[in-house]
Amino acid sequence: MTPDLFADQPIETTTEALAEGAFVLRHFASAADEDLLREIGQITAAAPLRHMKTPGGHSMSVAMSCCGHWGWVTDARGYRYQAEDPCSGDPWPEMPPIFAELARSAALAAGYPDFTPDACLINRYEPGAKMGLHQDKNERDLSQPIVSVSLGLPQTFQFGDMTRSERPRNIPLGHGDVVVWGGPSRLRYHGVLTLKHGAHPLTGACRYNLTFRSAR
Repeated sequence: MTPDLFADQPIETTTEALAEGAFVLRHFASAADEDLLREIGQITAAAPLRHMKTPGGHSMSVAMSCCGHWGWVTDARGYRYQAEDPCSGDPWPEMPPIFAELARSAALAAGYPDFTPDACLINRYEPGAKMGLHQDKNERDLSQPIVSVSLGLPQTFQFGDMTRSERPRNIPLGHGDVVVWGGPSRLRYHGVLTLKHGAHPLTGACRYNLTFRSAR
């Protein structure tokens, strides 16, 4: 991969503002989709996708794994980042260079020039899977943005405000779209609606989401 892969793409990209400090970069990851999916396959072979349980004992509908220095986990002990995969006790797989470059390039395009991710959550959505409204607030440095990449089937992203009670906007996301939010929007509630049945030529009947964070 060349360093300018995400800065000089053959596929036309557009930027949509969601709120102050929050943007959708349409098709930003499309040019590297096959390479990204190949890396996902290698990571999840080493750290298999699993349905984690919330502190309340609810099994998440989304299957998850991680890579990087830190991985996000949830169990009866709560939500947290840790350096080891709780299923194996081994360190999480290293973050591939193409992942880190994509995250940095997307953050820069959204106005965040100093983003260096040390954690990537890999989420696999199958039909019926969803993610309820929540805040990303387990990270120590909330000045760093969140970078979220969509691959595969389309799904509706919900982007709310600072309280769960405020009605969120519904934003359709397609293959290769990237959402970046930080600054005054960093703690906005967000989630995704239930994934509908479909078939994508690269991912089949599912959607992958890569969520990059600076955790520590």
